[in-house]
Amino acid sequence: MPQMMPLNWIISFILFIVIFIIFNIMNYYIFLNNNNNNTNNKIIKNFKNLNWKW
Repeated sequence: MPQMMPLNWIISFILFIVIFIIFNIMNYYIFLNNNNNNTNNKIIKNFKNLNWKW
């Protein structure tokens, strides 16, 4: 039905925005290091040399 096409585009757009926001939030918290925990000091030392090359 052509009448339902705008609704389909809006739902697809909202779904894309939600997935995009969730992806960005996960990406932020994955690379966030907390320096207060002593058990993760070895892991943090390994990640200090991690730099983007572009």
